[in-house]
Amino acid sequence: MLPYWLFFLVPALAALASGPVMRVRADGTRPLRIDATWMLMIVALSLIIGFRYEVGGDWGNYFRYLFGAANLNFSDLGGLEDPGYWALNILSVKLGFGMTGVNTFGAFIFSIGLVVFCRSLPRPWLALACAMPYLVTVVAMGYTRQAIALGLLMIGLVMLGRQRFVFFTLWVLAGALFHKSAVVLIPIAALTISKNRFFTVSLVAAATALGYVTLLADSAANLIDNYVDENFESAGALIRLTMNAIPAFIFLLYRKRFALSSAENKLWLILSLMAVGMFLAFFPTNLSTALDRMALYIIPLQLMVFAHLPDAIGVFGRRNQAIVALILFYYAMILFVWLNFADHSHRWVPYQMGIG
Repeated sequence: MLPYWLFFLVPALAALASGPVMRVRADGTRPLRIDATWMLMIVALSLIIGFRYEVGGDWGNYFRYLFGAANLNFSDLGGLEDPGYWALNILSVKLGFGMTGVNTFGAFIFSIGLVVFCRSLPRPWLALACAMPYLVTVVAMGYTRQAIALGLLMIGLVMLGRQRFVFFTLWVLAGALFHKSAVVLIPIAALTISKNRFFTVSLVAAATALGYVTLLADSAANLIDNYVDENFESAGALIRLTMNAIPAFIFLLYRKRFALSSAENKLWLILSLMAVGMFLAFFPTNLSTALDRMALYIIPLQLMVFAHLPDAIGVFGRRNQAIVALILFYYAMILFVWLNFADHSHRWVPYQMGIG
């Protein structure tokens, strides 16, 4: 378990040692500058996630892609589901890198998305520390395809907060090439529009239709069978939905005190309402697995809220590190409980690195 604690403590200590980024652009957003330190973090995360060996709940399941890729070429991608992930497997097979290559390529994409998202927030180290216990440890090391999609989605969310609707749509569609469920996030762009509404709504609708036809139509019935009709229960779904609902309630309560642009405020209001709605929908429905899988795409809300919270509820102009410490303690407890009591944590413990 020690490696997981080290992965968490490095950004946690950096969060305690640093204050908020106060500089903003004319539109109220923060400049996205990835310096040498954050480039190093991308490399470190890629190695930690990519070079894991027999770690993660779906470790064995992904080998079917690797073995299948041995008989494929890039020209075959057009007829495959999740062609982005197949492309990584074909590339890794051709280079002789095996599963480690697939995982590292995927981890690199995810890590870029995570770092870009964290750097868009006022306390990037705190956001990264909040990401380590679940987003990095469980999702990135367990749900490889959806983690890659989420990494690309996080870049899209940064673009959407800057009202770059086309770029948001393109990043989400790119994510859907790795896990088709990501395409359902495209319509949220239409809800954040404040100008050029007709054109943007039309564009978003066209992109949604294109994404559905090319990525979801052939497998929609299978998704329904897997997530709804069979009534699969996702262990710990309520806990994970609660982890999104808590920051959602905080944001709904204090959102006027968050230093966000108007577009960002609208975006996170929508995602907060979605998080609360998914939490409430858990109780009267049999959609625990579907809600659990979709909740993964709401995880960035946690990072945004807690990266803003010390300055939203603290004393303006102060470092408010006591609040930072309380947030870090909360996520340390999440990591402790998950490592020691989660039903499937034995598939992550011990952490080990190797080539497979």
